[in-house]
Amino acid sequence: MSDDETDVLEFSLGAGRYCIDIAHVDEIVDAGEDVTPIPNSEQHVIGVVDLRGETTTVVDPRVKLGEDGAADGTRIVVLSDHDATGLLVDDVHEVEAVGEAALDESAASETTRGIIRRDDRFVVWVEPDALV
Repeated sequence: MSDDETDVLEFSLGAGRYCIDIAHVDEIVDAGEDVTPIPNSEQHVIGVVDLRGETTTVVDPRVKLGEDGAADGTRIVVLSDHDATGLLVDDVHEVEAVGEAALDESAASETTRGIIRRDDRFVVWVEPDALV
């Protein structure tokens, strides 16, 4: 990996592909655990799960990204810089190095850094701080 490249974790939400800087990822776990809802929580908060004795808040990134679909993902991407918080995603695909030249920042928004063009698709680079 060169100096101007960043490793990103690519994941899906519905038909969309997204990625996050791998430096923000602590671990990836199966979402097989029952999520306990939290009454009167913010709309994007699904609930909490117990991960190895630690209460972890699970959020639905679809809400902050304005995506349709049910929060019924199969994986939880636990974030490293947010106390015990994880993103519920449909699937996790791969970690890839992305060069700065591959990032189109003209599509950046409150929640995204921009768009990465892959051979047959676009991948939206999301900012974890904006999703939690």
